[in-house]
Amino acid sequence: MWNLYESSREDQAREGFSLGEQKERLEAYCKFNGYHIVKYYEDTGTSAKTGNHSLEYEQMLEDGKKGIINMIVALKLDRITRSIKDWETLMDYSDTYNVALAFVNDKIDTTNDNGKMVSRIMMSVSQNEIERTSERTKVGLSGAIKSGHIPHQAPFGYKHLEKKLVPDETTKDDVIRIFNLYHQGNSYQTIANIYNKEKIFGKTNWYDSTILKIIENEIYKGDFVHGKRTKNPTYYENVVEPLISKELWEECQVQQKKNSRSYKRTLIYLYLQKLTCHKCNRILGGKATTKKNGNVYYYYYCNDCKINLKENVVSDYFDNFIEEICEYDSVVNGFFLPMLKNKINNPKDTLEKELKEQNIKL
Repeated sequence: MWNLYESSREDQAREGFSLGEQKERLEAYCKFNGYHIVKYYEDTGTSAKTGNHSLEYEQMLEDGKKGIINMIVALKLDRITRSIKDWETLMDYSDTYNVALAFVNDKIDTTNDNGKMVSRIMMSVSQNEIERTSERTKVGLSGAIKSGHIPHQAPFGYKHLEKKLVPDETTKDDVIRIFNLYHQGNSYQTIANIYNKEKIFGKTNWYDSTILKIIENEIYKGDFVHGKRTKNPTYYENVVEPLISKELWEECQVQQKKNSRSYKRTLIYLYLQKLTCHKCNRILGGKATTKKNGNVYYYYYCNDCKINLKENVVSDYFDNFIEEICEYDSVVNGFFLPMLKNKINNPKDTLEKELKEQNIKL
């Protein structure tokens, strides 16, 4: 009794073999060798690379254990598996239950020792090529991401321009506003209600889950996580132009952990998102303390460099800076501007000098 095993989707993509064509090839092979086909096992849509076989594959092995079949015939060796470990397991299965393996295109038949040896060699080559291809793909993808080529649909606030992810001037301000509203203590639902009421971009289907996805997305601070749903995601830092500072993004995550759905911030930071650390150049975060007398004192800090600035000190510097600008503006308007206007309106000296130079050349 003989068995016919085939994989459809991957063959069609890689080699152009439809399910019907595979059957014809396998049936012709079995007819030529005098094999009787007991059953077809169609492992559709499952990659042999992953080793995650379908129920059909497991049923095939079970039928071999029961003696219903005594041979498995497939189009190629890598249609069964491309893992050496899985292949050795299958070879042990073949020896234990006396189920031979045959691969039409590879001209392999494990009914003899030579066929087993050739199959092991070909499996090693196949796995090596897969691993090399996978490594090249990862390197290429990593380089593309680092250059700003994000292999995903552009999130709200961004757009693809020449394959790169860049801020979308028409939507980015609404993303920044979402973070600011949340940082001020508004819940996801409150923000969604505001956007629905204002019909931002003509939409009235803003949901709290939509706002949450935006708040949690690292892309808005310039970073990108590839394979976020896998066991080993890859984190890329500073690969796109950020819409908000890393400090604001981190503070929003902290607020989210507090689950402060009804929390409303009453403190106003005058210089939030406007000050940078003089050591690392990162935007400073804001915090405040309330004394026993009820007075509130505001600070701006950098976690990395352990720097704290009092808001009143910043205000003093800012006031002095404004005074200097006003004084400079007064001097320019009172002295330099009239002189410049005179030069522009009366270019006689310049023209006379140029005329003299031309006469000398003449």
